[in-house]
This record gives sequence, C-alpha cells and structure tokens, in this order.
Amino acid sequence: MSLISNLFTDNTNIVQPYAILVLIAIFSVLWYLFKRSPQPPLPPGPRGLPIVGNLPFLDPDLHTYFTKLAKSHGPIFKLNLGSKLTVVVNSPSLAREIFKDQDINFSNHDVPLTARAVTYGGVDLVWLPYGAEWRMLRKVCVLKLLSRRTLDSFYELRRKEIRERTRYLYQQGQESPVNVGEQVFLTMMNLIMNMLWGGSVKAEEMESVGTEFKTVISEIARLLGEPNVSDFFPWLARFDLQGLVKKMHMYARELDAILDRAIEQMHRLRSRDGDDGECKDFLQHLMKFKDQEAESEIPITVNHVKAVLVDMVVGGTDTTTNTIEFAMAQLIRNPELMKRAQQELDEVVGKDNIVEESHITRLPFLSAIMKETLRLYPTTPLLVPHRPSETALVGGYTIPKNTKIFINVWGIQRDPNVWENPTEFLPERFLDKKSCDFTGTDHSFLPFGSGRRICVGVALAERMVLYTLATLLYSFDWKIPEGHVLNLEEKFGIVLKLKTPLVALPIPRLSNSNLYL
Repeated sequence: MSLISNLFTDNTNIVQPYAILVLIAIFSVLWYLFKRSPQPPLPPGPRGLPIVGNLPFLDPDLHTYFTKLAKSHGPIFKLNLGSKLTVVVNSPSLAREIFKDQDINFSNHDVPLTARAVTYGGVDLVWLPYGAEWRMLRKVCVLKLLSRRTLDSFYELRRKEIRERTRYLYQQGQESPVNVGEQVFLTMMNLIMNMLWGGSVKAEEMESVGTEFKTVISEIARLLGEPNVSDFFPWLARFDLQGLVKKMHMYARELDAILDRAIEQMHRLRSRDGDDGECKDFLQHLMKFKDQEAESEIPITVNHVKAVLVDMVVGGTDTTTNTIEFAMAQLIRNPELMKRAQQELDEVVGKDNIVEESHITRLPFLSAIMKETLRLYPTTPLLVPHRPSETALVGGYTIPKNTKIFINVWGIQRDPNVWENPTEFLPERFLDKKSCDFTGTDHSFLPFGSGRRICVGVALAERMVLYTLATLLYSFDWKIPEGHVLNLEEKFGIVLKLKTPLVALPIPRLSNSNLYL
C-alpha cells in the first residue's frame, strides 16, 4: 500500500509542474487573442464565382469598368481574378498612401509572363524587382542616358527627323489626307531608332532595320496587352494554354537578332574607325558603361543593355504617338484652342522661322495642352501594376503580400471631387495649376506614375511630344476631310489609344515654302 502511495505521490509531483505550465500557456494564448485588436478586413468588392472569381464579369474596358465599380464599392475595392487577389485604387489620397507613405513596400511590379519572355527574364527597368540591381540600372539611365546633357547632344537627330516629316506632309498637298497617328508613329520610331543606334547602324541599313523593328515591336505590344490565363492561374503556366508566351519568345528571338546585329555593327565600326571616346547614340553609351562596370559588384550585362533598349523603343513610340494623336484630335475638335496655340507659336517662333526645341520653354499654353491631354487620356490608364513585398494597410484595409495593385489613374484624373468639369478638354486649367507637373508629387495627376518607380523617360517624352506637336501646329492648319468623322472614343489596352484612327488634312499655313524644305 505504501508503495502504491509513494508511486502516486511521485507521479503527482512530476506531472503537476507540467500541468501548470500547460495551463499558463493556454491562458496566455487566450488572453493574447482576446486583447489583440482584430486585423482590419480586406477591401470590399463584388461577389465572384468559385475558382474563377470575378473574371467572367470583367468589362474589356477596364479603366471605365473600375471607375464604375468604385461608385458602388468605394475608392478601394478587391477583385478575385482567378487565384490572384487584385486591389484597385481610385483616389488621390489612397494613391498617396501607396506612392509616398509606403513607397518602398509597393516598389515592386507584378510581372506578366509575356513580359519576362521579352525582357530577358525581366532584367529591364520596368520589371526588375526593387533592389540594388534595379537602382544601378536606373542610375545609369537617369544620370547618363536621359540626362539633360545627353538629350541635348541628340537634338540634331530629333530635328532632322521632324524636318523630314514636315517636308513629307507639305508635299502631300491640301488634297491628300493623312493618317495622323501613322505619320507620328513613323516619326517617333525613326527618332527613337536614331537615338538608340543612329551612330552604330549604317545609314543605308536604317530603313530596313526600322521596318523590321516596327513589325516586331507592334506584335510585342499587342501580346503584352493580351489577358493571359497563366497569370490568373499560375499553376497552369507550364501549359501556356493560349500560346502567348510561345509567341512572345518567337518575337523576342527576332528582336534579339536585331539587337545583336546592331551591337556587332557598332563593334565593327569602332574597330575600323577607332574609338574616339565620343558616344553617338544610346547603344554606345550603354556598351561603354557595360565595359566600365565589368568588375563591379553588380555588373551591367549585354542582356541589361538589350532590355533597356527594348524599354526605350516600346515606351517611346506607342505611348508618345497616342498622346500626340489625342491632342491633335481635341484641337481639331476645338479650333479656337488650335488658333490660340498657333498664336502663341507665332509670337515666340516668329512667322519666318522654324520651330526649335529651345522655343518650348516659352510656350506655356502648348505645355498645358500636353498636360490636359495626359489628364484625359493617360498613356497607361492603370499604370504598371504594383505588388507589396509585405502585408500592408491602405485606406484602413488589409492588403496581403503580393497582391496585384492597379492604380486607376484614368479615374483619378477625371474625379469630379478634384477636377472641375472633369470630362471637358480645358488646357487653360493648367495655366493656373502651374505646380502640377509630371513629377508625381500631385497625386491627382499621375500620367507617368509616382514614387521610386515613376517612368524614367519623362524628360524624353516631354521633349518629343512638345517638339512634334509644336511643329505640326506651327506649320499646318488641320481639318477633317469630307467622308471622315472625328471620333474621340478610346480603345483600352496596355496603352490607351483612339479606337478610330485620326485622318486629317494638313494645310500649309506658312507663306515661305522654304520653311518646309
């Protein structure tokens, strides 16, 4: 009996401390859960279906669809697009939270599979994750390629192309209508091509390279805008059900071959003529930096060089072309605004001269036209989707890590709570709103984005748009020919464009014909 009693006593002594510890742990967890504030909910949003979520209900015109949803669900709402949680932001204050208050956390982009296929795995400025490699590449582009000094050094290339396009339009005569977007695209393509490798590719080969490049870039832009089921259901990516990645790889190989030929030609020319240390185009600048940084901790590779060139040509052709085409359409629709812009040009340039880039800083109304065009028709209406690297709070709602974030710039820039008469084309509003520029500090006006991932090509885009627009308006009057209709309806895509191309008559307005030669 005593043995049993001793055993019981010993077991009790052994078990009791563990039991107390377990009870303390349980009560501690319960107290923590009771005292802890509940996690804020996800943003509201429309109901979806099992597995596919809200995908079947999406309107192809996402910018207007998201703006309508914001009226029902508020300025921030969620959608389940397949297995991908997506949040749409529709107000300046919420955009400020993302781009300023939590900029680093939201500095990554959500990379579609087709983009990876064409940018050498995403090693370009647009898709690289935020970090040392991206900062290195951005520093090279901003301080070297896109600095004021470098852009000034390429002015003669831009001037030559603008003069050639003016001559072509003059030779068409008053009875030959032109597709404005097509003419501007050719101008932008040739202009970008000259800046990219005008000093590296033989002059006699530039036209054939340009034609080949245009076709490839057009297909790449189209594929980037195609909805890909593999992005909504990543576990299906290996099957590439729509064949989009396969097609993109095909065009990427063609593009790679073009870039390889340009680099090879550059090396041949330098071997033949010697290296005088002067860089005559972007390609030469990039290859020089590549050689200089070969031993650095994060070296610039040939793939970096090619990926940046792809960014330049994709970002500098379609987007710039669409902005100019929208501006011209609005000015033709509002002839009194066109006359006001032409009067400003006549006063600054004179009536027996040609437009130079040096005139641009003295043309405030022309600058206001560009800003108002980009307010109504931002080139990328939803910007490049962002992705938080950690779970965040925005507008009082929880945004989980890796959520796809759309900033509906199209909706923000037409918000009646911010903009008076928001759907009307009123450039003069920017004459009073002089502090509103392209730097992204005013979160009600974000045509180029904001924060660390703001578009690096703003300075180049501003020069190209204003110089081209100034020349078109100074040199010609424009009107819609008989049998054609001016239609400002938009076509949504990775970039916003006119659904019906603008066809117009360029009527020479300068008395001295030598100004067109």
